[in-house]
Amino acid sequence: MSDVGAGGRDPSRPYGPPRVIDRVCVYGLWHLGCVTAACLAAEGMPVMGLDLDRERIAALRDGRPPIAEPGLAELIQAGLAARTLQFTDDPSEALSRANVLWIAFDTPVDDDDRADPAWVRGRLEAIRPAVQAGTLVIVSSQVPVGFTAALERAWQRGDPSLRFACAPENLRLGRAIEAFRQPERVVLGLGEGTDREVLADLFQPFCGRIEWMTLHSAEMTKHALNGFLALSVAYTNELARICERAGADASEVERGLRSEPRVGPRAYVSPGSPIAGGTLARDVAFLAQLAAEHGQPSPIMDAIRASNRLHQAWARERVLELAGDVREPRVALLGLTYKPGTDTLRRSSALELGRWLAVQGFVVRAYDPAIQPVSAYRDALLLANVELAASLDEALRDADVAVLATAWPEFRALQPDDLVRRMRHPRLVDEAGFLPHLADDPRLTYVRVGRPISREEVER
Repeated sequence: MSDVGAGGRDPSRPYGPPRVIDRVCVYGLWHLGCVTAACLAAEGMPVMGLDLDRERIAALRDGRPPIAEPGLAELIQAGLAARTLQFTDDPSEALSRANVLWIAFDTPVDDDDRADPAWVRGRLEAIRPAVQAGTLVIVSSQVPVGFTAALERAWQRGDPSLRFACAPENLRLGRAIEAFRQPERVVLGLGEGTDREVLADLFQPFCGRIEWMTLHSAEMTKHALNGFLALSVAYTNELARICERAGADASEVERGLRSEPRVGPRAYVSPGSPIAGGTLARDVAFLAQLAAEHGQPSPIMDAIRASNRLHQAWARERVLELAGDVREPRVALLGLTYKPGTDTLRRSSALELGRWLAVQGFVVRAYDPAIQPVSAYRDALLLANVELAASLDEALRDADVAVLATAWPEFRALQPDDLVRRMRHPRLVDEAGFLPHLADDPRLTYVRVGRPISREEVER
């Protein structure tokens, strides 16, 4: 059942904090939690951000979020100035006047895309004694189906007045503020006895369309959405690799697909990078695990992961081919972060490629506008064997192959002459076709996913 309106805020409802909300405590302050707290406070709601990391709290009190996200620092600073936003590492202080507890941890994901909901559960138990009677607990962390209902059962045994809801996050790194403040719809799962009106009032500044469902269905919707997107990415990349050999251009096939109403202009049908970052893949892993727990085969989930592993090798193979005639080859890695608009390296396919090439004996020099020199960068250990350049020019100098790894807008200014003058061999791997204006210059060797390779290469 849904309350249906246009995407974005319901114009018939007034701005300002909901009258039934005394204070919202947002618990877990990395990307999801900081965005949630800042956006709620911007609407005039009294918000207390809670995290047990004292250094993080000190930085946030100074207006410095732990991760780069366009507009986030400014929004936090505005909330601090308006006194609608505060931060603490003390659960008693955070929860003493809060009647909404919003769980917003970014659930850790390992190298096999498996999330750790027990990590979230442990942090919830750490604050349980401070939660006040009658509190509405909203779970937005990335957790498997059944997590919120299990939390509801456990906590209501000690206090039946607690109420529970699930609001699956749907943010995107680099566009998170817009995604939170102007969603096309909000999915909300209701626990036993949870007041729909309180939740509607809480979300009314942001969206006039709410899809109401059970806790289990809301959590499954998150898995289903990301699983479907992962399937689309894997299918499109697999199709593009076939296009390369069959003489078709995947970018033209993409145009044909988007023009079909049953596919549509917003479908995930652009060939390019593999699934990375641990977001989409996490939910594929959740679904595969759920299927196994319930004795259901999941060949599609298995195939998504297998296809993505194959595609992870595409850029590696292209670099090896392009540098095959060079002794002591040098690679310029253009971009390192998981996505443009952020500074996170967590599960970045660009960084994984750079480290792999370094192990193969390449000299890897990377430039990313969001990453500072190693001596000052907090994740320096992640960059082992990958040298950081201070500028794009420095990264390209005397390189044998350049790899466009993160689609930062400033890279669009690259012209053929830039590569010809600076590189020892002007060869570019542009996985997602971000720089199509470089494709046809005869002085460059340019490869992208889905671009037809020559007949000679096909017949080799």
